[in-house]
Amino acid sequence: MIYGYARVSTDGQSVAAQVAQLTDAGAVKVFRETASGAQTDRRELARAIKALEAGDTLLVTRLDRLARSTRDLLNTLAQITERGAGFKSLADAWADTTTAHGRLMLTVLGGLAEFERELIRARTSEGKKRAKDRGQHMGRPPKLTQHQRAEAVTRRDKGEETLAEIGRTYNVSPQTIGRL
Repeated sequence: MIYGYARVSTDGQSVAAQVAQLTDAGAVKVFRETASGAQTDRRELARAIKALEAGDTLLVTRLDRLARSTRDLLNTLAQITERGAGFKSLADAWADTTTAHGRLMLTVLGGLAEFERELIRARTSEGKKRAKDRGQHMGRPPKLTQHQRAEAVTRRDKGEETLAEIGRTYNVSPQTIGRL
């Protein structure tokens, strides 16, 4: 069975043209949605994927109707493949998982996306290392100043107050005082 998915970004737009193209291409049922492509939790897309069974095909008019980024596209295609179904874009002939050529193109695209993720991970790691070497603090700023930390440790070591009482004075949790 061929299912269609039509999406527009704003309420002022109409999915009618997409629905007509998908129906002409053989879609038996068309899932329609008004949602930004940047949203990853699109309800009708989830319903369309859930309706797919082995041998079915999900059809869109253009790739940008399905996904906004390469990663989003690959994640969505993985969900479709897990259900044993195929995917086809009317405007993008190479994006057709029902043919060997289309599967090859999407595999190459997936490899490029994975390579890009690895490059980003490496650059991020290098940037963090350089920042640490410069003495930059990573993570959240400390709740207490150096003076407050020293004062709290002294009060804790004297044992006159509980960690909760000391924490209340600085508006922090007892655990924060305990970690000092």
